[in-house]
Amino acid sequence: MELAHSLLLNEEAYNQLGEFQKAEFIFEWLQFLEKLLPVTSRADIRENQKKLVEQLTSLLNNSPGPPTRRLIAKNLAVLYSTGDTFSVYQTIDKCNELIRSKDDSPSYLPTKLAAVVCLGYLYKKLGRILGNSFTDTVGNVLKAMKNAESQGRYEIMLSLQNILNGLGAAAIPCHRDIYKAARSCLTDRSMAVRCAAAKCLLELQNEAIFMWSTDLDSVVTLCFKSFEGSNYDVRLAVSKLLGTVLARALTSKQITASTKHNFRRISLEDVMELLGTGFLRGSCGFLRASGDMLKGTSSVSRDVRVGVTQAYVVFVSTLGAQWLERNFSAFLSHILDLVSQSHPKAVQSPVDAIGCRRCVSFILRATVGGLLGEKAQIAAAKEICQAIWKLKKVVDAAISDGNLETKINTADVTASQHVLVCALQELGSLIHGLGTTAAPLLQDSSTGVLEAVISVILHPTISVRLTAAWCLRCIAVALPSYVSLLLDRCIERLSALKSCPEAVTGYSFAVAALLGAVKHCPLGIPHGKGKVIMTVAEDLLCSASQNSRISLQRMQAGWLLVAALMTLGPAVVQHHLPRILLLWKCIFPSSPKDLETEKTRGDAFTWQVTLEGRAGALCAIKSFVSHCAGLLTDEVVQRLLPPLPSAVDLLTQLSSIYKSYGNSLKTPSTVYRQKLYELLAVLPPKAYEGDFSAVLKELVTDLTVADSQIDASAFLLPSLCHENDLLLLGPLLQETDHRFIEEQLLLGNSIAGGSLEYDPYSIYEKFAKGDSVPKPLPPALSVISAASRLFGVMFSHITESHRLQVLEQLLNSIKQTKGSRQQIVQLHVVSAFSTSLKHLANCKGSLGSEEVRRSALMLVMGALESNNPLLRCAAAECLARLAQVVSDSAFTAGLAQVSFDKLKSARDVVSRTGHSLALGCLYRYLGGISSTQHLNACVGILYTLSQDSTSPDVQAWALHSLSLIVDLAGPLYHVHVEPTLSLVLMLLLSVPPAYAEVHQSLGRCLNTLITTLGPELQGSSTAVSALRTSCLLGCAVMQDNPDCLVQAQAISCLQQLHMFAPRHVNLSNLVSCLCMNLCSSYLLLRRAGVACLRQLVQREAAEVSEYAVALVKESKEDFTPADVNIREIGLEGALLGLLDKELDPRLCQDIKETLTHMLTSMAVEKLSFWLKLCKDVLAASADFNTVASIDTTQEEEPAKGDDVSVLTSDSDDRFHPFRNPRWSTRVFAAECVCKIISQCENAGSAHFDITLAQERKQRDSRDDFLVLHLADLVRMAFMAATDHSDQLRLSGLQMLQIIVRKFAAVPEPEFPGHVILEQYQANVGAALRPAFAPETPPDVTAKACQVCSAWIASGVVSDLNDLRRVHQLLVSSLLKVQAGKEAQNEQYNESTSTMEVLAVLKAWAEVYIVAVEKQKNQSDIHKHSLKMVNSSEESYRDITFSASGLLDLVQTDLGTLSKLWLAALQDFALLTLPPEYASHLPAEGGTFYTAETIENARPHYYNSWALILYATALWLTSTGFIVVDPDEGVTNLSRPVTPTTMCQDSSTRPLVKSPEDVNTDRFHLILGISVEFLCSPRSDAAMENIIACLHALQALFDVPWPRSKIGGDQELGVELLNVLHRLILTRESPDIQLAALEVVRLILFAAQEHVKEKRRSAEVDDGAAEKETLPEFGEGKDTGGLVPGKSLVFATLELCVCILVRQLPQLNPKLTCSPAVPPGKHLLLSEDGSRLVAAALVILSDVPAVCSPEGSVSVLPTILYLIIGVLKETAVKLQDGQLPLTVAASLQALKGLLSSPMARAEKSQNAWTDLLRSALVTVLDCWDQVDGLLQELDEVSLLTAITVFVMSTSPEVSTVECLQKRCIEKFKTALDSKDPLVQCKCYQLLLSIFQHPNKTVSYPYIHSLAPSIVGKLQETEKAKPENAAELQVIQEGIKVVTALTAAAEEQHRAHLVACFLPILISFLLDENALVSATISAKNLHEFALQTLMQIGPQYSSVFKKLMASSPTMKARLESAIKGNQESIKVKTTKHAKNPGKSSSIQLKTNFL
Repeated sequence: MELAHSLLLNEEAYNQLGEFQKAEFIFEWLQFLEKLLPVTSRADIRENQKKLVEQLTSLLNNSPGPPTRRLIAKNLAVLYSTGDTFSVYQTIDKCNELIRSKDDSPSYLPTKLAAVVCLGYLYKKLGRILGNSFTDTVGNVLKAMKNAESQGRYEIMLSLQNILNGLGAAAIPCHRDIYKAARSCLTDRSMAVRCAAAKCLLELQNEAIFMWSTDLDSVVTLCFKSFEGSNYDVRLAVSKLLGTVLARALTSKQITASTKHNFRRISLEDVMELLGTGFLRGSCGFLRASGDMLKGTSSVSRDVRVGVTQAYVVFVSTLGAQWLERNFSAFLSHILDLVSQSHPKAVQSPVDAIGCRRCVSFILRATVGGLLGEKAQIAAAKEICQAIWKLKKVVDAAISDGNLETKINTADVTASQHVLVCALQELGSLIHGLGTTAAPLLQDSSTGVLEAVISVILHPTISVRLTAAWCLRCIAVALPSYVSLLLDRCIERLSALKSCPEAVTGYSFAVAALLGAVKHCPLGIPHGKGKVIMTVAEDLLCSASQNSRISLQRMQAGWLLVAALMTLGPAVVQHHLPRILLLWKCIFPSSPKDLETEKTRGDAFTWQVTLEGRAGALCAIKSFVSHCAGLLTDEVVQRLLPPLPSAVDLLTQLSSIYKSYGNSLKTPSTVYRQKLYELLAVLPPKAYEGDFSAVLKELVTDLTVADSQIDASAFLLPSLCHENDLLLLGPLLQETDHRFIEEQLLLGNSIAGGSLEYDPYSIYEKFAKGDSVPKPLPPALSVISAASRLFGVMFSHITESHRLQVLEQLLNSIKQTKGSRQQIVQLHVVSAFSTSLKHLANCKGSLGSEEVRRSALMLVMGALESNNPLLRCAAAECLARLAQVVSDSAFTAGLAQVSFDKLKSARDVVSRTGHSLALGCLYRYLGGISSTQHLNACVGILYTLSQDSTSPDVQAWALHSLSLIVDLAGPLYHVHVEPTLSLVLMLLLSVPPAYAEVHQSLGRCLNTLITTLGPELQGSSTAVSALRTSCLLGCAVMQDNPDCLVQAQAISCLQQLHMFAPRHVNLSNLVSCLCMNLCSSYLLLRRAGVACLRQLVQREAAEVSEYAVALVKESKEDFTPADVNIREIGLEGALLGLLDKELDPRLCQDIKETLTHMLTSMAVEKLSFWLKLCKDVLAASADFNTVASIDTTQEEEPAKGDDVSVLTSDSDDRFHPFRNPRWSTRVFAAECVCKIISQCENAGSAHFDITLAQERKQRDSRDDFLVLHLADLVRMAFMAATDHSDQLRLSGLQMLQIIVRKFAAVPEPEFPGHVILEQYQANVGAALRPAFAPETPPDVTAKACQVCSAWIASGVVSDLNDLRRVHQLLVSSLLKVQAGKEAQNEQYNESTSTMEVLAVLKAWAEVYIVAVEKQKNQSDIHKHSLKMVNSSEESYRDITFSASGLLDLVQTDLGTLSKLWLAALQDFALLTLPPEYASHLPAEGGTFYTAETIENARPHYYNSWALILYATALWLTSTGFIVVDPDEGVTNLSRPVTPTTMCQDSSTRPLVKSPEDVNTDRFHLILGISVEFLCSPRSDAAMENIIACLHALQALFDVPWPRSKIGGDQELGVELLNVLHRLILTRESPDIQLAALEVVRLILFAAQEHVKEKRRSAEVDDGAAEKETLPEFGEGKDTGGLVPGKSLVFATLELCVCILVRQLPQLNPKLTCSPAVPPGKHLLLSEDGSRLVAAALVILSDVPAVCSPEGSVSVLPTILYLIIGVLKETAVKLQDGQLPLTVAASLQALKGLLSSPMARAEKSQNAWTDLLRSALVTVLDCWDQVDGLLQELDEVSLLTAITVFVMSTSPEVSTVECLQKRCIEKFKTALDSKDPLVQCKCYQLLLSIFQHPNKTVSYPYIHSLAPSIVGKLQETEKAKPENAAELQVIQEGIKVVTALTAAAEEQHRAHLVACFLPILISFLLDENALVSATISAKNLHEFALQTLMQIGPQYSSVFKKLMASSPTMKARLESAIKGNQESIKVKTTKHAKNPGKSSSIQLKTNFL
């Protein structure tokens, strides 16, 4: 293929190829040429032009396939447009010649078609350059069309479209001819030709004025004709033509003189009249209609009506949203008029009426719902409301009018029903879409939305009553605050109007609908409502028999209410269950005898009531089973069963009852059947085993009843076919934007689809999808689908013999019927049997014996050759499931063989399609039949079938089947990949484009082939690259296909290729293709495009975004509006715009994910761009109120019909890219802002540091940082938080909270001491205030509380007066909380007030915690600052003020708060009890939750308990557990809530509890909650909760009283330690582990205190006399044994070892022996790791203090091992000579341990001494272990450790000679070290050893080391120090010798001084030297002088003697002293100006 990449065709390579490869080669070359020509230089093109033209025109004669001919044409056109044009006429003549040719053979056809296509593209590209030649060409082409077949007509139409496009107005002379030709094609029998003609006419109307002026009527009639018998694509194309022409007619002005005289100005009324005619009378013109009308036969064909419906939508969309806003009332009245009484024919039969209503609803949804923004939608809703009021008046007049004309009036009433239904549905959908933004609409009393809807509930027709109820449900879902209010109102009316039949049904529908809405409202309704409704329902059922006039309605209403009540879930229903079960039991006769007597007694009416009632009861129980599964205990199931046999009995008797009482019982009995079947299907089959045979008999009868004429395949079968197979059946079954109306065409003429009045019980069920009305089917159909479902369940549970019997019965009934009836029965039977196979497969059951299989097979095989393609499809799936259930390979092979034989012999399309699909389906459930012969046979047959060009259907089905096999055969298929791929390509290049279904199947084949090849596609071998090129070629062919579904396939193929071989997919082409399709009119194409984008942006977001913008900039062609936006707002903005317009949930989800991926990878780089996008979307919420006033003026202007305004109406869009986005889009934008903030957080600190950001921005202006946009962020949060939409308010508050948390600490550089957020405090306050208004929903208030606490706690505002604004909001909420349960909101469920209360308490807790922490930090700073000299008083005072001020703010409410907190914790503790303690819970609920809503309240407690716990612990600590409230029992709550009084019966409660008891209760409450939580924190438990819980424990143990409790209760301590140990094991976070260790330390400290206290009291009690007999306190008693599990010490050690070994695995002796840990290698711990190790060491060193002496001996080795181990492992030199944290900690711990009193206690002294000696040896051995690694090891740390041993232990440990010798050795080595730091530290350590009070310790060291120290100092005389480090060494040396002199014995001292002084004097410099000396020398000089001045006076005699003996020394000393004094004087004069500081310096100098 690489050879094809050249400018001229490589003919050598071409001629060597086979026939098929030639076609591929040509296509590849043409593709390459298409990309190459635009970028080749003109000169090159001219040079090769002649040859190229020859090559291209010669290709025309090679009979090219459709894609190839299009490319030849495109390339010729581009060639002439960039090269010379002189030879173009020859080419045109040549094409015309080919078209004129008389050769009609099929082989010559492609050449003719290619010539036609060429002409089209040449004229399109070159247009008027071609001068006048077009008239001949067009004439020639039109002449050719007369005897062309469909492919020719198709291509000619498209070619004419291109010619018109290129020539524009120049083509006027041919317009009439083309119009004539296109007219005939618009009603062509080939659908593809109709589409092409519509496109051609659409192009024509741009210039041909007559189409929308003089000939408008005939164009419209023609379009209506074209709709007849059309398919989806035709309807789409023709409706686009019709809508555009009419819109053009309405808005046009320019009418030429010639047409002026006979042209009337078209008005909106005329256009509507024209469309209405089509809608109401169809295509049969005006004259023919009258004749039919008289006969009464006229019925508009459905496809015309659906086509016209789409044209309405196109018409309005073309005119745009602003036009619709201005003309809405005229438009609405016309649309509603379509179903009004003025056209009785349109709605005469229920089927027509339902169809028309659907169409009207669709028009309104697509225009009002799709085009208008929220503001305009509210205006539209008001108009609809006016319409409802008008109709209401007509109805009222008719009802009240009792005169003679009542007959006419009732007709009026019934006729008005359809208009009302449509209006109410649209009103409901509108409000549902608006959500809480519709609040102003409902509050507007002038419109009276609620009044209007409620008033229509009493309408005489049931459908209106139901729709009104549904509309109320929509209002309730949109505005949850109205649910309770509406329920109350409807219940009240229902009770008041109990005797009016309309009111009973109407209001019961409304209540049921509202109950159905509750599950969509997270805030729920008050629990008590259930009780009220239950009472009303019972009342209705009991009073049903009292008044026969309304008994039917009451019966139905009562059961409807019970059924709807079930949707509230188990929490509500369980309270009413006994009453419901009683009603259920009473409705059925208790014995068969009673049923018999019933039969003899009743009449038709009583039976109707009975059946309705029982159907209702069945429905209620079904609702119970599906909504309250939690209550279905065995006991309840047992109580449900008794009435079932009686219900089944009645079922068997129905036919006889129906016969005796006639037709009036037909519907009730059908409904009864349906409801019984539905109930049985959800019950466990075991429950009604006894009734199996009776029920099955009825089921079989229902399924095979031959009198049903309705073909229900469209309902029953799609769910039983595999979704991929449905694609074979054309677009009707696929999801499209027009699915809502297109569904009707699927169903045949006898049914129109579902409607609410067919089953009122569906009103409370879940919405199916989106917000569309539930659409239950007519009972006759529903009963069949219920029967087939139940058959499926039961068949898998009956015995084998019974199965055989049933199957034979079904087979017989199929045989007995004929014709269309037979097909219907077959359809029912197959659907039922297929369902049963599904069940069998699910429960892994088997089908049974050979006979059962045979019958089953006959049943399926019959259907496999049915005429109904849907039935064939279902049968193939059924066959595959049969093979799956039998799961026997021989059986499966047999099935395949049958199909093989059939396919070889059969010639008819039906059996070839059915059996070929069966072969593919067999693979689906058997995971590949793993025999290669079978596979080869399948593939061979399908290859043959797929090339059968006589029948596109057979090709499509065979290819589809092949795609299944490719997909499912797995690796076995690899051998066939190449031939299959070439077959697919060959067909793609040759099948005519009109056969879209074949192309779609080819696309699926290509897709599965790409998947099969998978990652292999990346390979570089020639074979792989050939495969890859073929795949890419196939995709290119499909992308050019006119069919949208094929294009969607192409996109998903490229998506796959991009996943497997990203480098080989041309991304820029792919992105441009995706952008073009973003606003396609095909839903599936948009979905494919967005899904592909979603995948691309996960890897290459930036590239995709750039390509999209580049594409728009390059393209000269006009783009559709969505893409125009790409130019200004990028692909991201275009996607956001699309998200706002799309209604399809799946597509919206994909768009959101795409945007999220783009945001994650690009938001930080394109920060301003993203923030601007979000701001533009959110800004709309700010405009909502302001713009309303401006817009009304436009509406009032008289519409002058002035087209300029219509065409320019969108010009101001540039300023605001998003016009009125919906609230859901705004919520998404707000979420995006939050994501952007978190992205920036990961990106670096500059985003949150304004100084740094400004610096970086100055350096590079392209940089952008979040902190620079803070004002925008706050503004966006403010706009969102104050919007009408509650969801948006929540998102806005969330955003505000994030902003406060993230930016609280960012300082304001211009005002030091202030933070940047401070300037926005007004905005924050203003955003929060509305959330605390009384009418705000509780979830918003709860969120706002969190923001308040975050704001107060953040410390942004330091001035208390400013803080008070926000603080006041919290105070007001607290008052609300104190009002208690009695003052609760009646609108929502009780659990919402729990949520609000806890949110308030949590917010206060957070504020209190922060205040306490701040105060604590301040006191630390205060202590610290007292140590510091001159701390600036002011700043200090400032800080303390703000902290204590914050504490003061809380302090005032702390009394109340503490009680509420304790009460909340008490509740929480009760709620965490395991279920078996349920009986212990208080019956009336807790303080803040009610017993009924306990489940809903739980999550709110889980959300807030942790901070409340921490705050309570802090409060208890602050009181030190000392204060107990005097008014403990009398609090100001409505019920006393002190924890002491809860859960206790008043009789048993002691009158007053002692403070000790109260405290103990509180202590155990906090401890219990903490332990319960920490024992098993749920895996999703938030980190904050765990940390808060640990902090609470820390706070608790910070004061003595709780410590004494835990210290005295060892078991409690051990349990706590074990819990903490487990926490440390399961949670990696260092913060959690550190907090846990702090708690461990406090527990150990408590135990220490306890042991000390015991020892002290024992000493006091026993007196000193009997000291020997003192019992040992502490663990280990006298034996030293520790019991694991009981021992606190053991638990502590376990925990510490766990921490240490995790950080330093080398400490584990087991590990060290293993090869995994290389010995002697040091690990540098992270900072967190070091802190953890240090904390563990601190705890370790405290352990011995808790032990008895013997106990201490048992634990000492472990502790020493660990401490020295840490020292050894982490003693590594750091650069700056500091000690690592762990080393410092281990030395500290060592010191603490060695100085432990146990080391000296008599019982343990010897053992300790031995152990400590061993430890010292270990430390000494550290040196020896390090062979080549000495440089790493830090000698200083080890020397320090030795020093600690020497200094802290008793002398007998370290004075053993061998040890002492080794220690001295180490010091000697260190003194000789080259490293000054080591020397320096060594001197410091020796200094402390030399000063050791015990001479036996210090002298050996002095003797060994002093001489070398003095020697070293003497050496220094010669070599002066070079740097500070060396200087410090000498200084330390001097200090050591000074100390030595002090420690020496009297007789040696003089000698020492005599040695020492000369050394010191030698360091002094004279005046001249002093000036030039280095800093180090100067400092040494000063230090030596100071030391001399200290020593001199001390040892004056020696000093004087020395001075006398050495005059040089004396002189040197004197000059130095003199120099020193002079320098002091100079300094003093300098400082005289600043006396404050000089005094301290003088003191120092005097002291010297």
